[in-house]
Amino acid sequence: MTETREYDLVIVGAGPGGLCAGLYSARAQRKVVCLEMGMPGGQIANTEEVEDYLGFERISGTELSMKFAEHAKSFGLEIESEQVEEVYVEGDYKMVHCVSGNIYRAKAVILSTGGSPVKAGVEGEQKYTGKGVSYCAICDGAFFRDKVIAVVGGGDAAVEEGAFLTKFGSKVYIIHRRDELRAQKIVQQRAFDNPKIEFVWDTIVESIDGDSAVVTGLSLKNVKTGEKSKLDVSAVFPFLGFRPNSDVVRGDLKKDDGGYIVTDFKMETSIPGIFACGDVRAQLVRQITNAVGDGTTAAVAAEKHIEKLEDKEANRV
Repeated sequence: MTETREYDLVIVGAGPGGLCAGLYSARAQRKVVCLEMGMPGGQIANTEEVEDYLGFERISGTELSMKFAEHAKSFGLEIESEQVEEVYVEGDYKMVHCVSGNIYRAKAVILSTGGSPVKAGVEGEQKYTGKGVSYCAICDGAFFRDKVIAVVGGGDAAVEEGAFLTKFGSKVYIIHRRDELRAQKIVQQRAFDNPKIEFVWDTIVESIDGDSAVVTGLSLKNVKTGEKSKLDVSAVFPFLGFRPNSDVVRGDLKKDDGGYIVTDFKMETSIPGIFACGDVRAQLVRQITNAVGDGTTAAVAAEKHIEKLEDKEANRV
């Protein structure tokens, strides 16, 4: 049976930012629930290893996700398995409508909905994700020290991340389906001047190959000649774009050109009482560390918003 449930705060998405926000809000003795349609942890739950989160030299993404969730739940955060369909405003309250039919009514909402990297959509990609296929150079580049690395794409992200990966890899191939890059000219020139980078033009990846455990190479095809070839690599980073999950809110929610939610320094969106944190928010980097920082700020700001709403209601009596 579907029902309407009352909370002080609803958090949409149980990534690092959302779970951190839940911890802070629960510690403040608020009735708070975090809605997540998958496993708690967001994208890090699918990460083989994490070694750039302070306090953990190396930990699996799954284990870190569990620690985040258990810590937040120990202070009273509720985590419900729900797919959120829509968030909208009704008077001073925020309504969170789920696919299940359940509606969560709250004084504030924090969006921690994250986003998804655009996949290459080729054979072997899913199989080797976390085992040589990665979508974050900052997160995983160091795992491939002195290895041969491939980057797929031709925009700013692909070329910049390719240059970053030369800090670790012995060689970096940048594979692009066209004969010229889409990246800014200054970014291109830096890559052209980098002796560790080699471009593979007019080429697509047909499959990501490997053994029973890790990536060992790529099957390629030249789109002009049709010629097929193999390329031995230990890792492949597709940088074909990133889609923020920012379409869940009904109303005039301000976003940037990439669809990321614009917030102020309090993590508040253009709709009062709705906050955003982590990868869905417009910002420079998207790492676990800044996501939890966002979550902290959003939770504290949401608490102040709730207090003002409660004062307003008290003055009506």
